[in-house]
Amino acid sequence: MTGGAAGTVLCLVELDAGAPADASLRALTFARRLAAAAGPSGPAPSADGTGALGAPGPSGPAPGAAASDPAAPSAQPGTGAAVGGALAALVFASAGEVPGNTLAGYGVTGAYAVEPGAVPGYAPLAWARSLAGLATEVGADAVVAAGTERGTEVLAHLGALTGVPMAANCVSAERTEPGKYRIVRHRWAGLLLEDAELAASPALMTVATDAVPAEPLTGPVGLPVRAFEPELASADLRVCAAESAEHAAGVSLATARVVIGGGRGVGGAEGFAPLEELAGLLGGVVGVSRVVTSEGWRPHKQQVGQTGTRITPELYLACGISGAIQHMAGCAGAKHIVAINTDPGAPMLSHAEYAVIGDLKEVIPALVAAIRARTASPELFP
Repeated sequence: MTGGAAGTVLCLVELDAGAPADASLRALTFARRLAAAAGPSGPAPSADGTGALGAPGPSGPAPGAAASDPAAPSAQPGTGAAVGGALAALVFASAGEVPGNTLAGYGVTGAYAVEPGAVPGYAPLAWARSLAGLATEVGADAVVAAGTERGTEVLAHLGALTGVPMAANCVSAERTEPGKYRIVRHRWAGLLLEDAELAASPALMTVATDAVPAEPLTGPVGLPVRAFEPELASADLRVCAAESAEHAAGVSLATARVVIGGGRGVGGAEGFAPLEELAGLLGGVVGVSRVVTSEGWRPHKQQVGQTGTRITPELYLACGISGAIQHMAGCAGAKHIVAINTDPGAPMLSHAEYAVIGDLKEVIPALVAAIRARTASPELFP
């Protein structure tokens, strides 16, 4: 698998409830800017999600790409699209279920789908093999994925298959010359930023889930989706995870816009019922600290933190959580943090915009009652 020279970037897109996951939209934004920066117009400012990339390069197909190739670049002046470089996306779903318009809205110029008949469910090695095949087909000089559990695992497999190094949790990337990138990435659970050079063709990068905002382009257009048939061996499908109906139907912790977190202060497994009720009223989900899973009160899949899930909600309501460094590594991407704690000296309070010093067993029921009252009598709350 060798990279191209025209700035083609391939991005793995994960779906959540039929739509691109928030982390994947952030990765697409990162990849789009990387493609534009690495196009025929030459290196440009880094793909760090912070602003314009400078003057757009020439439009039209990438060298060596046919005009009918769906991954060929299209010019969208003034939008920050992948001008001068193509952005391809691979989705593991039926072609008819791939949200082409949404992908086009993020600058994707070529959308590909691997049908469930070829890869039923999540099979990390098969996903990696598919990426390798498509990267060769489109001449990608970089492959990008969100820094989720799946994105990281698949790109690690891809690196092992191809012998190419992978840079995880990237914050920004700039191509300095063909086959070389200057990258900045999170280390030590986001406590440090590492400035490094990645020499690889193609370059493999995962994007830190809270580092780049998802920025769609204006005026999305329809985008045809092409079925991609990977060449797989039976061993590639030996490990395949089936998603439960319960998980598939609900909002995931990684993409929820509201997360109600519970820690040691909840007191036990039975204490999470009010938090579940509040999460339901706000259209959110429940997350927990590490001590909660260690005590067996809640499953590990709900853990927020360095060894759990990194979340990027609009609101994180931390109830009875002290705020250890490992936990903050998982919730630092929240736009707004509100803490409820009986300890005014808890570290969580220093990270919160607002704090309620009190017993969550009194505060949460009062909050639930207030929300229900507002819902029942909206005329009383203009």
